[in-house]
Amino acid sequence: MLAAAGYGATFLLSAYHRSHGGSDVDTGLTLGAAMIGTFAGVPLVGWFSGRLDAARLSAIAACTIACGFLILALAGGGLVLTRLAGFLVGAGWGMFYIGAPMALSERVTDADRGFWFTRFGAFQMAGIGGSPVLLNLAVGQFGLSVETAFLLVAIGGFAAALLLAVFGHQAPLAPQGPAIRPWVRDIGLIVRGPAVRPVLMVGLGACVFSGLLSFQTSLVEGTAASASTFFAVYAVTVVAGRLTLARLLSQMPQSMLAAGLLTSMALGVVAMFGTGIHPLFQVLSAVLTGIGYGLVYPVIQTWAVNHAGPDHRHAALTWFVMFYFIGIFGFPVIGGWVLVHLGKAALLGVLLAAALLELAIALAPVKSAEARAEAAR
Repeated sequence: MLAAAGYGATFLLSAYHRSHGGSDVDTGLTLGAAMIGTFAGVPLVGWFSGRLDAARLSAIAACTIACGFLILALAGGGLVLTRLAGFLVGAGWGMFYIGAPMALSERVTDADRGFWFTRFGAFQMAGIGGSPVLLNLAVGQFGLSVETAFLLVAIGGFAAALLLAVFGHQAPLAPQGPAIRPWVRDIGLIVRGPAVRPVLMVGLGACVFSGLLSFQTSLVEGTAASASTFFAVYAVTVVAGRLTLARLLSQMPQSMLAAGLLTSMALGVVAMFGTGIHPLFQVLSAVLTGIGYGLVYPVIQTWAVNHAGPDHRHAALTWFVMFYFIGIFGFPVIGGWVLVHLGKAALLGVLLAAALLELAIALAPVKSAEARAEAAR
């Protein structure tokens, strides 16, 4: 939860850059640097989790996130330093985002993996969604500067690193397999197997998620709605849903469940169009998006791991996370340009198109194992 609060705090980057005379283009570029960081962080875990316990790698990741926010707190909006901070936050979050679930996955059975992924995701979302709410409250109501808020996030990141190190010590697990895990070359197996669908879906869903949350402040500008309301309602919806429905979600037919949840996400984007009419449309959007994206993520994450062969699960999880971060940090670069040059409606239109494409992938028929083998022959 503390490490995820660091990612949640990136939603204050828009306010941070504006306070230093920047724009949403600067926000997109900082998040673009974070995306580059993920391309360094995720492969490190993908390659070296066979040498070091993923729990230890996760502790290193939390430290990296903390260092990124420490630089932001001290950079004063400097162009080079903010890009470096973005890179460190992205690298740390990338390492954590694959390392933490990997550490958990290696300590549970196939039958329990969906349940624990959902529980883990609930606390992770509490950090992602709760952090912007608390930090906005601290900045808006208590008069703290954004830099001070980022300093608090850095302290939380260092605390997360300590807790993860304790977790690895109390629940030791000797890494197994080769010291260097060649996940890159397994892409061919992933593409030809059923795990390719959740990998593509998570990238598209991440575009919707990052677009709505990263630019929420700009999307509600000039309306009676508040960005903090969206963050709070979304976080509460996701946390409550994941904690109460964890066992049920893991037992339902996964394809149809994903399709239903993605329909809810698409409707959440549609509801956001009405925010200028009444703030309740923003609340409705947060609820529908929380039910949709918030609950479908652990479903397709479990799908990606369990549908890959035992020898290729680390590769499936690595590619799953890579595509997630392409959407999370890559889309704001495009989204910031669309928002500045084409407006809010155009940005929401792009997000709706991504949501509908993900739904189409979920509804696409899947070939049986026998049919895939015949096609391969």
